[in-house]
Amino acid sequence: MTARYPQPSPAEPVVGPGIEESPAAAPVDRAERLQAVLDAARSIASELDLDAVLDRLLSAALAATGAKYAAIGVLNEQRDALERFVTRGIDEPSARTIGDLPRGRGILGLLITDPKPLRLTSVGRHPRSYGFPPGHPPMERFLGVPIIIHGEPWGNLYLTDKADADFDEDDEEAAILLAGWASIAVSNARQFQQSERRRKELERATATLEVTTDIARAVGGEIDLDRILELLVKRGRALVEARAVAIALLEGMDLVFAAGAGEFDPASVGARTPVERSPLAGALHSLRPVRESRFELRRSWEREAFGVEEASTFLAVPLVFKGQPLGALVAVDRVEDDLGAFTAEHERLLGAFAASAALAMATAQAVADQRVREAIGASERERARWARELHDETLQELAALNLHLSAALKAAERGVALDEHVRHAVGQVQRQVSGLRDLITDLRPADLDELGLESALRALAERHGGKSGLRVELDLQAPESTPRLPPELETTIYRLAQEALTNVVKHAEAATARMRLVEGDQVVELEVRDDGRGFDPGARADGFGMLGMRERAELVGGRLDVVSGEAGTLVRALLPVSPHAGS
Repeated sequence: MTARYPQPSPAEPVVGPGIEESPAAAPVDRAERLQAVLDAARSIASELDLDAVLDRLLSAALAATGAKYAAIGVLNEQRDALERFVTRGIDEPSARTIGDLPRGRGILGLLITDPKPLRLTSVGRHPRSYGFPPGHPPMERFLGVPIIIHGEPWGNLYLTDKADADFDEDDEEAAILLAGWASIAVSNARQFQQSERRRKELERATATLEVTTDIARAVGGEIDLDRILELLVKRGRALVEARAVAIALLEGMDLVFAAGAGEFDPASVGARTPVERSPLAGALHSLRPVRESRFELRRSWEREAFGVEEASTFLAVPLVFKGQPLGALVAVDRVEDDLGAFTAEHERLLGAFAASAALAMATAQAVADQRVREAIGASERERARWARELHDETLQELAALNLHLSAALKAAERGVALDEHVRHAVGQVQRQVSGLRDLITDLRPADLDELGLESALRALAERHGGKSGLRVELDLQAPESTPRLPPELETTIYRLAQEALTNVVKHAEAATARMRLVEGDQVVELEVRDDGRGFDPGARADGFGMLGMRERAELVGGRLDVVSGEAGTLVRALLPVSPHAGS
């Protein structure tokens, strides 16, 4: 056992305290000594633990030389002082009395500045001697040899007070041999420790990779933010074995509970508080984890969410994307009390998890924002289209009616009969009423809400055929046992069919159009084919409304393909049947 004792001034011990009294070995002849040294050397060289190497070296040195006390001083990185001192021969009570370990002055410093074997018959008579601190046992005879590793001093082996004799050349030879073998063993032990550190670093890196891969696999392909948050809290809780885990998101100057797992009250989702009043403020401001024990939850929304007033262990990790905090991942207590507190390793793992989580959240939010922008853009294009319809047809017709009625009034003033003018005006009004009715139906057909998609498509085909003379053939394959499609998907199918037939009437100069709808378990397929003149879908996409049609299909997770040529045009949409189709 190594002890520390106060730095003596001006005196310093030649050797420091040890773990227990070591009896001096009985004198042995040179052959036996060498054999003992070789046996000890083999034992030392086979050891890979540095502390065990030093312990065995001290035991072997005492046995080989008959010394009463032994010590090893390990040099610091600058090799100008001792940073560690390991001893044998002094009991624990004496060690506490002596105080701090020596730093390498006096005789010990001589071996540091001049690393060569040193034998003294009297320590006190040497001019470099500092003497001993109070309580230090008297020591007279001294033998010191350097421990050299790869040509550089690493430390020194010190021996004092051989029983009934001075240290001789044989003792010095034995100490040098042991120091040489110790240098090999220390080098091996250090390399082994470095290898173990690298192995642990690799294990940590592998664990981090597994964490990031796990979250990537969990949220891969998922773009619904609520679903991602649900996955994150569940995986995060399992990762650190927490009693409860929650995600709080920043909304302006407030924090809002967005999701929780474990012993977390779902009713707390949506609760908010100013950031500065939350224990998460430190993590959000510093962008670094906060890990504490016996942590008081001061705010009622936090106590209600986690069901405790004080957490036995608490870990908050910020969710950071591009240097900006999105919120924090919070873990409270371990699943079992005997698991102890959250550790630096939990902090590191949850930090790696949070980095991947923040990326997934930011991606989902970006997708959601983009979809909102696309939906707004599509809506604005729809508004522009209806505005053109009202301006080009209804408004112009009303203006013409106004002129006609004005002319009729003037004719009446001259005594001209009004019958013909009235009949003409009534005809114009009827046409406008019919046009407005069609426009209202186009905006939102009542059949779609009340009777379903098939009825709405049949009515659509009849209106286009009645107005333009286009013959529209229908092939609607919807199994009777199949429930109605989600409203958003039905609306998308109707709008795609409506736009496709409108293009046929306005641009294709076709005689016939065929609409085909096939409802499957996973996918709905819509086709509108005509026999009119084709066009270049790339060059005329905007003019024919193809961009808006594609955006509609993509908003529900589907796709739109257009093939056009001399034989006519085919518009095909493949749309998934999924509860998240429009998420």
